[in-house]
Amino acid sequence: MSKTLSLHHFVINTFCRKMTINRENEEALYRFIWKIVSDKKCKLLRIGGIENHVHIFVDIHPLISIASLIGEIKRQSSIWMRSSNLFPEFEGWGREYFVFSKSLSDKNVVIEYIKNQKNHHAAFTFEDEIKGMVIQEGGVWEDSLYS
Repeated sequence: MSKTLSLHHFVINTFCRKMTINRENEEALYRFIWKIVSDKKCKLLRIGGIENHVHIFVDIHPLISIASLIGEIKRQSSIWMRSSNLFPEFEGWGREYFVFSKSLSDKNVVIEYIKNQKNHHAAFTFEDEIKGMVIQEGGVWEDSLYS
């Protein structure tokens, strides 16, 4: 029997990074995304965020691509968010997304990081957070690509 572990930390942001995910309904959004992830035979390890972005930590099924999973999450949740009337200011998701592959030894650190999003963003903007994550993972940040 084959066994895989493919841990990925996704970050998706709202259109123009507007604060359109209201806190009173964010849990409903997270449950909706969890269902999408489960339907794709992936395992959601943690989800959380603030009003302008969502962190999703998953173990991806080997037959699912990163792009297709993120595409389905963004497509289905956007339709639901607009039709549910729970997020009246939501205009859609931004074009870009960020994804970082993670090792098993990173699992608890990523889970705690996502749990602590609201406190974290009392001191850091979304842009500072993503820039720091890209640099920490060994990437090169170019402001023109993400503005």
